[in-house]
Amino acid sequence: MEWVCILIVLVTVFQFILVFGVVVYLTLNLIHLVRVEPVRGSLPNSPFISICVPARNEERGIRSCLTSLLNQNYPHFEVIAVNDHSTDATGDIIQSLASEFSNLRTVECQPLPSDWLGKPFALHQAARQARGDYLIFTDADPVFQPHALTTAVHVMTVRDLDMLTLMPGTEFGSFWERAVQPVIFGFIVALSRFKKINSPDHTTAMGFGAFIMFKKDVYERIGGHEGVKYEVLEDVMLAKRAKKAGCKLLAADAKSIFSIRMYHSLQEIWTGWRKNIFIAMKKSIVRTVYYICVILGFFFTPWLVLFWNIWQGTGILWTGTACVALLMILTASFHLCDELKLQRRNAFLFPIGAFVMSAIMVNSMFQVLVKRQTEWRGRKYSA
Repeated sequence: MEWVCILIVLVTVFQFILVFGVVVYLTLNLIHLVRVEPVRGSLPNSPFISICVPARNEERGIRSCLTSLLNQNYPHFEVIAVNDHSTDATGDIIQSLASEFSNLRTVECQPLPSDWLGKPFALHQAARQARGDYLIFTDADPVFQPHALTTAVHVMTVRDLDMLTLMPGTEFGSFWERAVQPVIFGFIVALSRFKKINSPDHTTAMGFGAFIMFKKDVYERIGGHEGVKYEVLEDVMLAKRAKKAGCKLLAADAKSIFSIRMYHSLQEIWTGWRKNIFIAMKKSIVRTVYYICVILGFFFTPWLVLFWNIWQGTGILWTGTACVALLMILTASFHLCDELKLQRRNAFLFPIGAFVMSAIMVNSMFQVLVKRQTEWRGRKYSA
């Protein structure tokens, strides 16, 4: 069985190199992550802001979202809520809030043209109604702190930005949320090269759909949502168009000013990420398989490698090497839990999350390459 021991040693060494490399990469990447701090009180200049919110069957979270936006302590703003042919109580909730808040404007979405996706079309209609000097595009489920708008305007003006995109804090409830969502969020942050994204000298760009803020003239200059009308990742593509046009962009962490609970069940997690995760991999099988291997190799297989070493009795050197690799992973996982305000014991769920995420990536690939479609909110689109 000498060949088995040799194989275990090779796998252990490879596993250690992979884990060490990923940890170093993540550490260096996060050094360049800008963290937005809350700004309270009045600003020297308060330009008029239009906040655009698309809503399709969002009865669960739309009231909390709009109420948090409408209760901002910023003096000059409007909220434009677009009811995108909802079949639940979304439209009624929006109308009831409009009767309470004079700065909430409601829009009933027009029929969806064949060459548009639903969310870009809804936001396009909101933007056409907007009167603000700045435009904010968000989703129907984040909840904002009262100082969120003041903070965003402060960052935009102090840094003289053309576009600002912010990552929210996250909220978790169910077992599957705590197991899968942190792994996916960590993966997204890992792929976001913040140094390059925030550098005017590099073409890399990123947009987070929960919060994108533009100077209105810049938004119009890059073609607005009409320029990304059939993009599933319309937030990323808006950022790419802005960067290509020479705009100054900042992507930052804004957990202190708003948060979001994206999905509530495994089914929602699965369908929610399936629609775009393979597209985010640029529809590349090789890229997708590579990242599946990295995800499993970081969160899942180190446990197997350690148990394999113990079972085969490879000795203190190789068992210790496998143990060190696992300790590095746990340290990184604990840090991820801290960032997401999760209890650290949830880190032991991440191997399950990595396996589920990998399955979602495979399913997303199947949807695009075989079924040639993507689906969201009851609508099916050609992929």
